[in-house]
Amino acid sequence: MKKVVKQVVGIDVAQDELVCCFGQLYDDFTINLVTRHTFENKLPGFKKLTEWFEPLVNKEVQLRFVLEATGVYHQSFAYYLHDMSNNVSIILPNKISNYKRTLDVKTITDKTMADAIAQFGLERNLDNWQPPKGIYRTMQQLTRERSQLIDEKVVIKNQLHAENAEAKPNKKSIDRCTKRLALVEKQVKEIVEEINELIRTDEDVQRIVVLICSITGIGKLTAATVLGETNGFELIRNKRQLTSYAGLDVKEKQSGTSIKGKPGISKKGNKHLRKAMHLPALSAIKHDERFKAIFARIVSKHGIKMKAAVAVQRKLLEMTYTIYKTGVAYDKEYFKNLTEVVEITEDEMA
Repeated sequence: MKKVVKQVVGIDVAQDELVCCFGQLYDDFTINLVTRHTFENKLPGFKKLTEWFEPLVNKEVQLRFVLEATGVYHQSFAYYLHDMSNNVSIILPNKISNYKRTLDVKTITDKTMADAIAQFGLERNLDNWQPPKGIYRTMQQLTRERSQLIDEKVVIKNQLHAENAEAKPNKKSIDRCTKRLALVEKQVKEIVEEINELIRTDEDVQRIVVLICSITGIGKLTAATVLGETNGFELIRNKRQLTSYAGLDVKEKQSGTSIKGKPGISKKGNKHLRKAMHLPALSAIKHDERFKAIFARIVSKHGIKMKAAVAVQRKLLEMTYTIYKTGVAYDKEYFKNLTEVVEITEDEMA
């Protein structure tokens, strides 16, 4: 008789419903997708879902819930499961989409997606999701709100410029634009003050922010964005995982001699992290010899400045994680000092 070694509930999350598939993996490595059901994406639906899988589960084997990250719609159920001491994993949509292409399934529906998520969970060793700490969750909310307001500010400024450039400007339209712009600028300042105050409330977070801000080009807002979007690097295991999470990992398409696409970043990840690293990278290229050298080397090789700037963005992001793990501040003169030490040693040997 086959023995169950793993069991998973794969859940395709939508705004209003949770499409679930319960599956089991046996000791002979065969997979059985036992049954499917749809529930309301609200507290009553959560309770019915837990009642549904209860008689299906083998009590001797741990059950894991695997959810696809869908905007904010998965969050309430993820918190509910975690509060009930369940094993929860949250997967980025692009990972599920890429995995589904490997399956012999041509139909794309909520049910087939739930099947794919369940099968993905049965085949992979997944980490447990941890809810963001209160301070990091608030940090994420504030930095995202500020980013949205900055985008809105740009739109209003462009609109104001267009109004003023007309042959016969409408004074009332200009007044309204000016008032909206003043309001947005006021709200941006309020959010920055809230972020600074939030950092001051926690000594550990304050220490980490100071360390990250030692990197050329990175200030408090960028550090807060990185910490908020990664939950304080909670589930980040290495630099490669971090760049992949941000969508700054390199993708390349090549097959034989006839197909060779241009390599580029995947952009399938956290857009807030990518956006946060843009201006710091430009500052680092201008003020730090190390990043200036990286930029110059890539431009000389490819002739594309944007590609070189993205490489610096990736390097900066990786460095935030390295500094967080080591607890050692960034030293602009590190390589220069290292070279001097080598030269002195060689002279002494001579």
